[in-house]
Amino acid sequence: MDLDPKIPQYSTGDPNSFGWQTGRRRWPIIITQAIDDAYRAVAHCPDPEKQTEGKRIVEALTKLKYEVQHDRALTPLPDDGYPDIATYNAELEQLNSPTWLKSPWLYTECYLFRRIATSFALSSHWKNYDVFARQKTSTFRSSRPAVLELAARYKDLMSQLQNHPDQPREAQELLFAEMAEICLWGNATDLSLLTSLTYEDIQALQGSEARKKAEANILVNDLPSCFAHLLEAKQSGKKERRVDIVLDNAGFELFVDLVLAGYLLSAGLATHVVLHPKSIPWFVSDVLPSDFAALLNALAAPRWFYETPSGEEELQGKTPEKLSDKEVEELGFLFQEWSRFHAEGQLVLRPNRVWTGPGSFWRLPKEAPELVEDLKGSEVVIFKGDLNYRKLVGDAAWDPTTPFTEAIGPLGPGSGLNILALRTCKADVVVGLPPGKDEELKALEDGGGDSGARKWAWNGKWAVVSFSKGS
Repeated sequence: MDLDPKIPQYSTGDPNSFGWQTGRRRWPIIITQAIDDAYRAVAHCPDPEKQTEGKRIVEALTKLKYEVQHDRALTPLPDDGYPDIATYNAELEQLNSPTWLKSPWLYTECYLFRRIATSFALSSHWKNYDVFARQKTSTFRSSRPAVLELAARYKDLMSQLQNHPDQPREAQELLFAEMAEICLWGNATDLSLLTSLTYEDIQALQGSEARKKAEANILVNDLPSCFAHLLEAKQSGKKERRVDIVLDNAGFELFVDLVLAGYLLSAGLATHVVLHPKSIPWFVSDVLPSDFAALLNALAAPRWFYETPSGEEELQGKTPEKLSDKEVEELGFLFQEWSRFHAEGQLVLRPNRVWTGPGSFWRLPKEAPELVEDLKGSEVVIFKGDLNYRKLVGDAAWDPTTPFTEAIGPLGPGSGLNILALRTCKADVVVGLPPGKDEELKALEDGGGDSGARKWAWNGKWAVVSFSKGS
């Protein structure tokens, strides 16, 4: 806490913040979905001992929901054998027993998911169970039209890059911008925020037409600076040029992250890409190493993945539409490309419990110096999504015109880290806006008006792409 910005953080007790909405509306839904999933898994479990243990987990989740809804005090996390428990509990003690609905939003939401993970980690038979996996798989299946569209586009682009490697700078920059924007808007299907997302909603959020309409909604766009930095590194003749991606959501967003990674490698803007997934189920839809394997398995056997009816479809008597041979071929191309990059060590996963800690990334230089030192070897560290952005800027109530380079504190200029944040806005905090822009957006319908709330930043319609050079 002592290392965080000296500006107040957003709180679940502030009626004008999205934290207020989160604690009272979203968290109970998320916990209920976890209870339903765990109950379903226990009901289909043939092992009596495992079933008994599973019932205790359901009881623990039910107790958690009660505490949230009745604004009880947060309690110390039980020791499940991992050192971050001590970090969570030390901060909880410093916060002086806050209650769920009157506490720092960032800490409390991280605590929520760490506590859910602890419920499973303390068991013998459920240690590695991902209570959100079913939701992630279902949403990725629903993303089928956008997946197929991008698979076709990606295959064509890779062919063009292979046949015409020496494209003019302008063409290279346009292609980089398109790939990065695809990666940016993939965050529009964050499951922890869109708790009642329908199939039709997903179609509206994904696909090329949606991206074209959304270009005007990028409020800060530092992609030209990031491209210039990567191109300069390429032209310098450096033998190894690494790009790191601190991942956000699984499913379609991980798919577009791999589209960007594959493009960077094929275009020579990077020689290696390091993906940073989470180590525990986190914020419903965040990437675990198992999600990466599941995605590749889906691409390796797309007919099985997309054409096999889900349990819900079977109940409704629905049969998924069959894939064409061309679609299977295009998905197979992605599988071959990404599997090859992974097998040859150009695309690697590097999970770290730091990413599921309770606080801001202002703490990283002191709390994770080895990680920071490692990241200094990267040409660009890309932080994906809303939570990573909130952690970068400390989830503090900055003036929205504050420069991004200032708001990321010790990770800014002089840190040796080159940082690119790709973020669709789904929380109050935002920096780097031109003067008057926040007021203009608040004046829009449902923008917040004179209420004091920054409602325009809650729905994922707007985005910021912010770059900071570490030199």
